[in-house]
Amino acid sequence: MNTKKLTYMAMLTTISLIIFIVELRIPTLAPIPGMKLGLANIITVYAVYTLNVKKVGMIVFARILLGSMFSGNISALIYSISGAVLCLLGMLILRKMIGKEQLWLCSIFGAIFHNIGQTAAAVFVMKTTTVIAYLPFLLVSGCIAGLFTGLCATYIIRSERYTMRSEETSR
Repeated sequence: MNTKKLTYMAMLTTISLIIFIVELRIPTLAPIPGMKLGLANIITVYAVYTLNVKKVGMIVFARILLGSMFSGNISALIYSISGAVLCLLGMLILRKMIGKEQLWLCSIFGAIFHNIGQTAAAVFVMKTTTVIAYLPFLLVSGCIAGLFTGLCATYIIRSERYTMRSEETSR
């Protein structure tokens, strides 16, 4: 991996980490454990559609690990990783079927997979199935947040294409 690619991946990781930390300061919208906006996933969705599997995985896992350290919530690591693994697997499979123009749809499915992964981790850790009662609420909020993050990632990709075209025509 050359320096330019490594720097680009570090930049994406840093941006997603900053978004994650800023989002920690936003008050929770509902009293449901695990419900949050997931704005750092804007970078994840963007990376899924612009980078290879290995690079996306490195960015996501670096953000999760550093985010749990910076937030002081290492115990949430298992929930984040299990949600991220299921989300990434689902989105990487779906990106072959869903093009960049509808990546918002892939983002919604990613949010659904993420919530299912987190709920499965909660059932495993807490050794009770009562946490499944939260899943419908998490799925609805996840679909809304997934739509938003997907639309943001779409905007970034479109503006990136526009910028590239503008630079080519100005040469």
